[in-house]
Amino acid sequence: MLHVENATQNSVLVDRGRVANNAWTRFKGLLGVRDLPEGDGLAIMPCKGVHCMFMSIPIDVVYVGDGDKVVALDPEMKPWAVGKMYRAARYVIELPAGAIGRTQTAIGDQLKVNH
Repeated sequence: MLHVENATQNSVLVDRGRVANNAWTRFKGLLGVRDLPEGDGLAIMPCKGVHCMFMSIPIDVVYVGDGDKVVALDPEMKPWAVGKMYRAARYVIELPAGAIGRTQTAIGDQLKVNH
C-alpha cells in the first residue's frame, strides 16, 4: 500500500495507492481506470516521463527526484496527452485530477513516501 505525504505543505497526496515497479505494472499503469477517487494514486518507479494514451480520465502527475523532492508538476493531464521527460525525476506519482491544487503541492516540496 502506497502512502505519500507532502511534508512541506502538511497534506496527504496518497492515502491508499499502489506502486508500479515491474515491467507489467509499469506498462499497465492506470489503463482501464475510469475513476480515480481522492486519496488514490500510483507511483511508477523508475520513471522520468508519462503519457496518457488510451486513458479515459485526466490525471495530475508529480515528478519526484532525489531525496523525494518534487522536481516538476503536470496538473490536469488530459487523456491522450504526452508529458515532458524530466531528467531529474526518479519516479512519478499519478493522482486524481485536481490533487496538486488541492494539496498546494509545488516544485521543491519535500515528500514522505511509504510503500
